[in-house]
Amino acid sequence: MWEGLAARLEGRLVVLEPLEHRHEAGLYEAARDMDWSWMFYDASRDPEVFHGWVEDAIEGTRSGLHIAFVTLDAASGDPIGSTRFLALRPEHRGLEIGWTWLRRSHWSTGANVEAKLLQLEHAFDRQGCMRVEFKTDARNERSRRALEALPAAFEGVFRKHMLVGEDHKQLRDSAYYAITDDDWPAVKANLRRRLAP
Repeated sequence: MWEGLAARLEGRLVVLEPLEHRHEAGLYEAARDMDWSWMFYDASRDPEVFHGWVEDAIEGTRSGLHIAFVTLDAASGDPIGSTRFLALRPEHRGLEIGWTWLRRSHWSTGANVEAKLLQLEHAFDRQGCMRVEFKTDARNERSRRALEALPAAFEGVFRKHMLVGEDHKQLRDSAYYAITDDDWPAVKANLRRRLAP
């Protein structure tokens, strides 16, 4: 386990806290108001499938594979989405931010921008990362625009990178982006500017 990585991260719009079973019911409601088109599978289609998604996320955190967070609305405390630190490489001072989703009602509200700011501040300023990566389906234009707006540097497309879908038979090309510690001051300033009231 990467010591200190699984911390509660508090912002003005959102709070990220490690995912626990107590979040499941509220998070399932948020998941039903989410576009799962670009995820590995649609975890929102019924409560049992979503329960399996939660169990996998919590077990992965417990085993040190990743850190799964619930994204909470800071004002109400209601779950509105989830995100993770994954591909953890403390020996190389690097990790990935991914599995990020928000309910549609919180798109374009600043929630995703602040969540990224909280995660990046934690990674670079408190955990000493020198590289944070992101990947998305190469066809997911909305996600790619959001990454470019951070801005994260586009590093290329990994062709036939993975098999996705319920049957694991759909090919996915993955677009890779990254922010390094050299980039971080400018990225931080940009995210704070975007969040200014």
